Amino acid sequence: MHINIAPPDAPSIPIYAISAKDWPNYLDGKAIGQAVWASSHDFKAQAGRVLLLPAPDGSLERVLLGLGPVPSPAFYGALAAKLPVGDYHIATPVNKEQGHAIMVSYLLGTYVYNRYKAKEVRAARLVPPFGADSQAASITVSAVELGRDLVNTPPNDMGPDALEAAALTLAQQHGAEIEVIRGGELVAQNYPLIHAVGRASAQEPRLVILRLGRPDAPRVGLIGKGVTFDTGGLNLKTGSSMALMKKDMGGAACVFALFSALAQARLDIHLSIYIPIVENSLGSQSFRPSDVLVARNGLSIEIDNTDAEGRLILADAISRAREDGNQLLIDMATLTGAARVALGPEVPPFFTEDETLAQDLSEAAALTHDPLWRLPLWRPYEDDLESPIADLKNSGGPFAGAINGALFLSKFVTCADHYPSWVHVDVYCWNPKDKPGRPMGGEVHAVRAVEAMLRKRFG
Repeated sequence: MHINIAPPDAPSIPIYAISAKDWPNYLDGKAIGQAVWASSHDFKAQAGRVLLLPAPDGSLERVLLGLGPVPSPAFYGALAAKLPVGDYHIATPVNKEQGHAIMVSYLLGTYVYNRYKAKEVRAARLVPPFGADSQAASITVSAVELGRDLVNTPPNDMGPDALEAAALTLAQQHGAEIEVIRGGELVAQNYPLIHAVGRASAQEPRLVILRLGRPDAPRVGLIGKGVTFDTGGLNLKTGSSMALMKKDMGGAACVFALFSALAQARLDIHLSIYIPIVENSLGSQSFRPSDVLVARNGLSIEIDNTDAEGRLILADAISRAREDGNQLLIDMATLTGAARVALGPEVPPFFTEDETLAQDLSEAAALTHDPLWRLPLWRPYEDDLESPIADLKNSGGPFAGAINGALFLSKFVTCADHYPSWVHVDVYCWNPKDKPGRPMGGEVHAVRAVEAMLRKRFG
């Protein structure tokens, strides 16, 4: 159980959540001192604002939480960083669905990354609101915290060797089978794209596969981009573009977080994760613009840009996941800057041609307040990937970069006798500033939405 969950019968301080619309009504009939105190702190129930109201003896009597003009359980994530040590409960009536979302949001706000610098542990505890499943909330939030830790760790301590070690730890914790193919064995076993992208690094490229569950259960495959640092290769990034490239393994972190949560949920599925792990470095072995590489599925690819490397390693991993007979494939990757231009850092786009899967994901995103937005897998843009000398090239034209990345990956999903359901999620995996429940730094976007979707399907 998460340490920030208080026992249901713990003596606790009430928290009142108030929308901006209801704020004037809240003050009606209250002691004049409350209005004066709120005014002196410029509190008007703004979203995520917290006001501590003292009792006459100076102790903390109650807490006010602003929900802004459009209330959301996500705003409860602002509480943990602003509450003094103690136990608290939500005094505002909530329904069952809201109660669980509030518990998760609150716990997400307790996260602190302190591997290199001592920081205060947020010790305020919340009594589970009505409807909250404390165990499920703990599983979800602990998984998110694992993913955030991985993304926040700098590349000198989170290179390919360390990311593989994290996978091994996960396998040991949950009794999963693990397979690792690295270095020259990638060539011998036909993973040419993973090898080509990572061969210039001092740490060998590799494909890590974890499996858990009954072999005859419905098969779900999760694929995560594991580029532990991306220089851009010979198409070298500028300094500003390279600054956050420790997060280019964010797709792998998302998948690790999902594996942790789903393993504890014990869904009746055969769960496999596929993590191609590389560092896109510069060296005498770097792959080059104008190289032509042949992927695992036989397609030839002209390298138009070595900074479009994530889709290459994912291509081989998706091919393997498809070959293993997975009926549902979900890949997660920090794939394109174009996705950020379109939707910003908080809303990952997803791409699928499965209408039922699209609806299920959208509903799960709304339920968990973990936003996703569907963009079209627009087939007419496939001509942007045409090459005069190969089956396709690895980057498209100047427009629709997120769509072109998804279209490229789609070439490796199907084969003549197997058409799995597939979705690609283009995640950012970084919070550029503090938001309620989302501290600045590493993030694992879409994990809660995908987990909720899979729990509903297979729980």
